[in-house]
Amino acid sequence: MDSNSDPVYSRSVIEFVAVANEFCKYTEHASELKGDELLKILQRILPLMYLKASLLPQLNPYFEDGNEKIVTESDYVRIHEILRQKFGTADDYLEVFDEKMNDSEGPVTSSISENISDIYQDMKDFLILYQTGTEEVMNDAVWECRMNFETFWGQKLVNSMRAIHKFIYSGEDIDIVDKEDNDNDENRNTSDWFITRRQKDFSGDGE
Repeated sequence: MDSNSDPVYSRSVIEFVAVANEFCKYTEHASELKGDELLKILQRILPLMYLKASLLPQLNPYFEDGNEKIVTESDYVRIHEILRQKFGTADDYLEVFDEKMNDSEGPVTSSISENISDIYQDMKDFLILYQTGTEEVMNDAVWECRMNFETFWGQKLVNSMRAIHKFIYSGEDIDIVDKEDNDNDENRNTSDWFITRRQKDFSGDGE
């Protein structure tokens, strides 16, 4: 392949890689930041990531099998627990644009930390695959990332942006969730979490 004409090296892809890398960096270092600081960072990164994702090229996959999943469920749980603790009382919000609405007659309670963890899983998998330098793998990483943006995490991103905007300009302060509540999270049923569903779909268990 001519790397000069291959769309995996296009400006739109390179710019998306840069933003996705920043998003993952701040997510992975969330424990070093205050909750309100992290929300303000996300307020700036998420709109840019949405824009750059919408500009990714439309590609066709090389491989019939799905891309390798690098982020494990334990990685996901660790990220989610850190974010949930940092966001505290700012984490939960009412949402009408949520797939759980199919089983509900009104708004459902959603979570910024869960949305960000969902997005992180896709971004981290994408970055690791893209950085392999193998153009066929890079192509399929871009293809899957755009597909998942359209069908999964793009909606979660804009949902989070609304919740983050509302909290930042509410004038409220974040209260830390009680330790007892965090302990209860460890026993939470995670069967409907995004990464679990995606892993089941990938393995064929969801059929």
